[in-house]
Amino acid sequence: MPKSRRTYLCLPKIEESAEFLSAVKESMELHHPWVEAPSSEEKLEQYIQRINFDSHLGFFIRQRSDRQLIGVVNINEIVKGVFQSGYLGFYAFKKCSGQGLMTEGLSLILDVYFKTLNLHRLEANIQPENSKSINLIKRLNFRREGFSPKYLKIAGQWSDHERYAMTLEDYEENINE
Repeated sequence: MPKSRRTYLCLPKIEESAEFLSAVKESMELHHPWVEAPSSEEKLEQYIQRINFDSHLGFFIRQRSDRQLIGVVNINEIVKGVFQSGYLGFYAFKKCSGQGLMTEGLSLILDVYFKTLNLHRLEANIQPENSKSINLIKRLNFRREGFSPKYLKIAGQWSDHERYAMTLEDYEENINE
């Protein structure tokens, strides 16, 4: 699995449910109202089953020094053929937020996405009020492409989202800087 100086990606395992569910519980304020992380062992198991398909990938981001769980990153609705695209989703856990660790972890996922999977376009849709996630995406050089009213149903309500994207050409330009 890919590693950076401080982080690495790993596949989620149901054996890690106690640690994961504890991190979700501690991070409820941080996540609300942006994301609904699996909050029970059953929901975590459903999540793990969902990301084991060609159209969905999911990883835990961990800290190299102590294996602490930093966050989660997903690539959803991967379409091959002429589209070669997917949608990025992510969230951090409270204990590790604000330290740049998610930026490192998401940089690893970009390497997997563009180098290993050989896909062309990755899109991130973020609620306009979620400034932390927007700032993170901007640090990674995603480009803002537009605004989508009532785009995704989050916590039972249709929410507006800003659209950000990166293409393979953008990625290659970023790593050559």
